[in-house]
Amino acid sequence: MVELSSAEHLRTKVQPYYRRLDSRLVYTILGGRTRHMGWYEHGQSPWAFSAAMRRMEAVVARKLALPPGAKVLDAGCGVGDAARTVARLTGAEVVGIDYIESDIAIARRRTTRTPGQIGATRFLVGDFHDLPFDDDSFEGLYAMESFCHSAHPEKALSEFFRVLRPGGRLLINDYSFIESAVEPLVFALGRAVSEVLGTPSIFPRGDLEEYLTNAGFTVESVTDATPNVLPMLRAGAMLGRIPYVLARSMGCYNAVINAAVVVETYRHRDAVRYEIHVATKPAPDAARAAGQD
Repeated sequence: MVELSSAEHLRTKVQPYYRRLDSRLVYTILGGRTRHMGWYEHGQSPWAFSAAMRRMEAVVARKLALPPGAKVLDAGCGVGDAARTVARLTGAEVVGIDYIESDIAIARRRTTRTPGQIGATRFLVGDFHDLPFDDDSFEGLYAMESFCHSAHPEKALSEFFRVLRPGGRLLINDYSFIESAVEPLVFALGRAVSEVLGTPSIFPRGDLEEYLTNAGFTVESVTDATPNVLPMLRAGAMLGRIPYVLARSMGCYNAVINAAVVVETYRHRDAVRYEIHVATKPAPDAARAAGQD
């Protein structure tokens, strides 16, 4: 198999996935085109998707732990809801970058309609494997369920490391799987599903920490947020079950791939984890000290 460049992967895998009819319907109706999981505490309604997504964005803002005026990069910003929340809660200047031009256009329109947010966020079309920023440009950087789309994770992390200032913080919210338990899920979905979704960088649990360390980061914490996102996954599985069953019975399973993924993932939820990784770029003195140990 010929290895695709990051730009080719985004153009031939990721963009077509988000342009699919079922993807547009699911993400527009349920999330207002925001594409990440929500955060739930005990007793909160699983159907209040927008409120849950804002809570997840607030978790990211809190874990960034940056002062007002800090410069933050949202790598894979989509329509910019997370960037606006982080800017509002932290007072940071957030730059969002995404390869999908239509999402960036929406992000810009929504920002101009958000009181008090003009100037706190700005959005650029681009690829986070090849960032158009100088070295040491940001105090913080986060990727909310976008790193899974990376065809070259080492290159992406190298760019993240380059543009972060020493002491800067990196957050990655994304999925992982438990190798010993994932085979039934893979069998149910078919191995071609990751090709359709364009998600080559969903790793076995623990592997992302190794990638981060090899890129030069110090892993500060890994939060297993699976219990906090399961209510949304369960609600999605309930909504997707009938379309999924009907499509399978008519032999057009691929037309409802999103319903298939959420139904089977919830069914085999013991094999999947949703994790928040927090890492830092060591200051030069810390890096030298680590090399002497």
